[in-house]
Amino acid sequence: MKLYFAPMTCSLSPHIVLRELGLPFELIRVNNQTKRTADGRDFREINSKGYVAALMLDNGEVLTEGPAILQFLADLAPGNALAPAQGTWQRTRLQEHLNFISSEIHGGSAPLFNSEIPEAVKAIFKQTLFKRLDFLSQTLAERDYLMGTFGVADAYLFTVLQWLPVFNINIEHWPTLAAYMKGIAERPSVRSAIAAENATQPV
Repeated sequence: MKLYFAPMTCSLSPHIVLRELGLPFELIRVNNQTKRTADGRDFREINSKGYVAALMLDNGEVLTEGPAILQFLADLAPGNALAPAQGTWQRTRLQEHLNFISSEIHGGSAPLFNSEIPEAVKAIFKQTLFKRLDFLSQTLAERDYLMGTFGVADAYLFTVLQWLPVFNINIEHWPTLAAYMKGIAERPSVRSAIAAENATQPV
């Protein structure tokens, strides 16, 4: 498999999961501006949406969208602790978490990256995001991880919460989330994924 990624994007989450599961893969960096890949291709020929993450399977099929990739990877190793089995109530709960992260945290953060949006407007987006962070803080005060044990939803949430300093948001305002992030950052899979991405050359 080939994982197409760009630094400081949501593609870190499937990268972490690949390493958690010990699955073989090739890591290929993408330039988000030029859409060129480290192996010399136009990334839009791989994913016409033009953004990472994209997972190319050995048969040439390409899967996009983080939550779909995360669940696909977990299902490659049945019985692992990263995702409940398909068809179970707990799997539905996982999808609930993934959708919340995707729409409310990931999607809610997206406008804050846009330099053309006035700061006064960004402040409105931040207030909504703060409410979502309050909810997460309350949820994680009751358990160590979203599903009780570390799983694909935690890999995704860790990835998007890493963006908060870019927006001048101090996660220490939510001590529960700060402790959660610190614990996940110490996982070997997370450390090795970040190190591997940092070791790649700009495209």
